[in-house]
Amino acid sequence: MSKVLLVHAKGGPPLGHVLSRAAARAEVHLLALSALPPVVAGSARRLCASVDTPSDAPSRDLVSLIVSRARAVGADAVLTFSEYAVVAVAEACEALGLAGTGRAAALARDKRLMRRTWREHGLPQPEFRSVATESDLYEAAASLPFPLLLKAAWSAGSTAHQIIRSPYEVSAAWRRSREVMAESAQLGYAELHVAEAQGHYVVEQIVTGTASEWFDEPGWGDYVSVEGVVADGTFHPVCLSGRMPTVEPFTERAGITPAPLSQDAQDRVVALARQAVDALGLRDCGTHTEIKLGADGRMWLIETAARFGGAMTVPQIEDVFGLDLVGMLVDHLLGRPVEWPEHALTPDRARGAAGSLVVLAVDGRGEPWHDRKVWDPAAVKDVTLSRGSELSVVAESSLADGEVVPVYDPAAGANTMAGLCLLSATDARTVLRDFEALVDALPRVLPAARPEEVSV
Repeated sequence: MSKVLLVHAKGGPPLGHVLSRAAARAEVHLLALSALPPVVAGSARRLCASVDTPSDAPSRDLVSLIVSRARAVGADAVLTFSEYAVVAVAEACEALGLAGTGRAAALARDKRLMRRTWREHGLPQPEFRSVATESDLYEAAASLPFPLLLKAAWSAGSTAHQIIRSPYEVSAAWRRSREVMAESAQLGYAELHVAEAQGHYVVEQIVTGTASEWFDEPGWGDYVSVEGVVADGTFHPVCLSGRMPTVEPFTERAGITPAPLSQDAQDRVVALARQAVDALGLRDCGTHTEIKLGADGRMWLIETAARFGGAMTVPQIEDVFGLDLVGMLVDHLLGRPVEWPEHALTPDRARGAAGSLVVLAVDGRGEPWHDRKVWDPAAVKDVTLSRGSELSVVAESSLADGEVVPVYDPAAGANTMAGLCLLSATDARTVLRDFEALVDALPRVLPAARPEEVSV
């Protein structure tokens, strides 16, 4: 039986989903660079031929560690679904002579390199500057129109994003972004291979998006993502996911599959995503490309990742289109024939719709909840939704029952999430409306935290 080394770190699709699909295609050996989620630890040991959790991983050369473990287990393929391990796994695959993302992996990870590459190819994106010091940021702010968005070049989950509206906010934004990146690293949400990554930033112009010219009903966010895969250097779009509006500054709240765009609009979005992925020169990997939607058909590239979308994007696609992307990628990396979609799948091919909602302590307008709450999955699942809709709480990606919901921190983004919910419904519009109802209901149905719980 073919053997696969799966490198686990924080982020990406839930580990439980990945393991069950990968184990159905090959003998799986797990190299855990982050602690296994408690709800998955037992099944991981049942599904995997071996589970290695090296305590000294942070102090070791990560590529050498992966290569050594792959050779020890006789791996025929090595893969990861975590943003933070993509570059290390790509370099390990190169050293092992195995199929993988390729030498261009860093272009889909470092936002500075990504934007430079797209600029060289003349692709539409916000004006930007690379930043390494506070002086760099002041210089960039003097050459770009306000408002600006400061991003950590290697971050994920909207962490360390800071909106800068005037020169007077530059120093505070710089200081806070660096603080958040240091905090994220302590939590395990940071690049695992590039040691100097925490010092790399990009600042860019905030472009004005609009959803009304792209969607037939209100409530949608002004950007979409194109989910896809690169196989032997050829990009295969799978489908589009729509979004709820972000929470300030640009923290993602929900992704919904499929995105209910017209065929013409979907074709134009996919064409731009193809240009973006092709420009990066990726070889064998999942892809997730976010695109901002503007007036008069304008679009801007936000970013492309050399891995499948996070949260529940992969399970959503399986639920809606019947495609097991994890299993298909494993098969491809092992050299087995895989039939990827010839074109991006459209809503008329979908079996209903599905979405994932990140629970943040803010209401539908993005305003903080008035008081602190305790996480209670049973209360979440009791919220009344549309007939036929099914809601579940993803325990692996949520607080434990009874934990106090964190206060939403705009700079920390998804680091302050309380939980992750998965919803299936008859169509995308119903998912959107049910998520709006759920967001409104949560501060009412979740139990209030006791003073002694909040002070801990």
